[in-house]
Amino acid sequence: MVFLPPPHLASASRPAYAEAYANILVAHRRSPLTSASSVIILVAPDVDALCAAKILAELLKQDDVMHRIIPVSGLADLERMKDELVTYAELHTLILLNMGAILDLSSENWFGEFSMKLTVHIIDSNRPQNLANMFSGGENGERFIVWDDGEAENMGEERKAWEALTYEPEPDSDEDSELDDQDEVRSNEDGDPDDDEEFSEQGPSGKRRSLGDGDRSQEKRRKLDDQSTRLSREQRDTYHELIAKYYGSGSWYGQSASATMYILATVLERVDCDFLWLAILGLTFQYTTARISRDTYDKYHSIYYDEVFRLNPLPPDVAANTTDAITAMSPDDLSVRAAEELRFMLFRHWTLYDAMYHSSYVAGKLGIWKERGRKRLTGLLAKMGFSIPQTQQPYAHMDLDLKHQLRAKLDSIAPEYGLVELTYPSFARCFGYRASPLSAADAVEAVGALLDVAGGIRMEVEVEGARHGGEWFGGGRLWEGGRNGEEKREKRIEVGSRQKDGDDHADTDVNGEERKERTWWVKNFWAAYDALSDIVPLRDALSLAMSLHRAIIRQGTSIIDKQDIRTMRSHRVVVLSKGPDLALFAHPGVLARLGLWLVDALRDRLPGTKIGGLKGRGKKSLPFVVACLNERTQTYVVVGIMGALDFGDVRRNEFGLAFIEAKQRCNARSRHSTFDASVLEIEQDDLKLFLETLCEVGEGY
Repeated sequence: MVFLPPPHLASASRPAYAEAYANILVAHRRSPLTSASSVIILVAPDVDALCAAKILAELLKQDDVMHRIIPVSGLADLERMKDELVTYAELHTLILLNMGAILDLSSENWFGEFSMKLTVHIIDSNRPQNLANMFSGGENGERFIVWDDGEAENMGEERKAWEALTYEPEPDSDEDSELDDQDEVRSNEDGDPDDDEEFSEQGPSGKRRSLGDGDRSQEKRRKLDDQSTRLSREQRDTYHELIAKYYGSGSWYGQSASATMYILATVLERVDCDFLWLAILGLTFQYTTARISRDTYDKYHSIYYDEVFRLNPLPPDVAANTTDAITAMSPDDLSVRAAEELRFMLFRHWTLYDAMYHSSYVAGKLGIWKERGRKRLTGLLAKMGFSIPQTQQPYAHMDLDLKHQLRAKLDSIAPEYGLVELTYPSFARCFGYRASPLSAADAVEAVGALLDVAGGIRMEVEVEGARHGGEWFGGGRLWEGGRNGEEKREKRIEVGSRQKDGDDHADTDVNGEERKERTWWVKNFWAAYDALSDIVPLRDALSLAMSLHRAIIRQGTSIIDKQDIRTMRSHRVVVLSKGPDLALFAHPGVLARLGLWLVDALRDRLPGTKIGGLKGRGKKSLPFVVACLNERTQTYVVVGIMGALDFGDVRRNEFGLAFIEAKQRCNARSRHSTFDASVLEIEQDDLKLFLETLCEVGEGY
């Protein structure tokens, strides 16, 4: 068994997380070559994986284990990394965070040919998981360990089917007919003793002499026994259907990787507020990006809620304070507090009007892309007693009385406008006197913005106190983490070298562009990683997150106003081929944010689509396919999103298999640049044919 159950399901015969971590320490201490390349952590580019890497790195640091963290952007990057890792003689532990669960890692295409001393740990929230990683045995299979969240306990049927199809011999009709023919021949031979005597007089190589009557009956009995243990064709077909149903039911998400690492820290008795905060960020990321449902979020929230009060005991008078009254109790107060979070985007750091305007939930209920919707928003604030000057200034500078009355006013007036789910339980953290308390949702937005657009794209952020003036008029500035002056210097150097060497090295230039793109992505990764433990860059990144949401609202309202949404038989399609923000939305993470905003904004305004076409199985959903042109590579980035009609509900994303089948049918030139199967990069000339083929495939998902 190569999957680890969570601690509450572990036993003496079934080790859990702590035993696996202890084996990592033992392997490191017994290794004669202990270097940073002996324990390697590969991390996917999402907030949850970052938080898990931060927790794991701190645990290894406490145990004096040298390690190395390597960011990996997608499957192609993982393949390049595999070719590099095979040359590391001292490598004995490889840990994959939020990647690899769906891959057959024990095969020769991945890590099957690596040294037998290598152990691969898969800590991935993506589902489904490859059954070979979870249930394969043998010396090679035991090297691959999946840190499970308890889901494997309910996969008895899938495990039985996989083991039967993997280890049982396939039925062979030729062997069956051959056995019958042998019986017929032998019966004829028994009826002719003369022939038998003549045949038996042959040398030791004669078949009859070598078998004999007793040997013949034993062989027949053995073959009949083998035949009885074999699966029938009907049973094999049933098992194949069961496995196909498991893999074909779409993609979904399980326990966050950061939660798995927090459970490990709990078992090791090393939890503190830092680990708890990182685990909360991982959970909040899953919820705000519609990866888990509200019910799943509430289940884990209740666990973290108890942990918050266990690790952060507060005086009774402080514990009764409201969210807005959360303040640091001392200069070194780094406690985590429970809080009710409003569904307004970054409202503590923005103006109240902008926070509500850029909220996808408010956008969907009020229709803010129309003048009528914006008037309704203004009317709502006026009815609450908030004047325009108050709502147009930063929330921190609003009158204290208005901030205290905000939630009560919203509870009494907002339902008249259809805003009935404006809050959800969450957490906030104090940072002493260095900064005001930061909510988990705001921190996730800031870290996500650093991951997506901290570098590699030109982003203008607003300067506090000057609104919409632009960089020239002192109201805005370029984000300092972008390409800015350094990119210009690189271009000048590149142009100079081209003037000297000519343009005879086109392939070299393309490779240089790819290396430059990877360099900026890696810088984004480390900027986000460092911000998790430093409030200064995290606070500065809030302005970048605001600029990102302005671009999303700008593009989303343009799509709806211009009616750029095409309705197909099984889904809706949006194609972005021009506009000022093309370079921004060419990033899969940003494009997925735009798709989620469209789903939230149009949830109450578009009819749902039943999954399964004419069969109509399952509930209605709101599937969207959003494509954006990358002008630099002349390709389209395509993202598939399976939205739910009920707010807080989540559907399994079945676009991954649909994309694969569609590109195989039309032979489209494409590649999966990320670990998400529902994200595809396709050649510009093949997009139209791909979308047409996807409509045909869509009848089956």
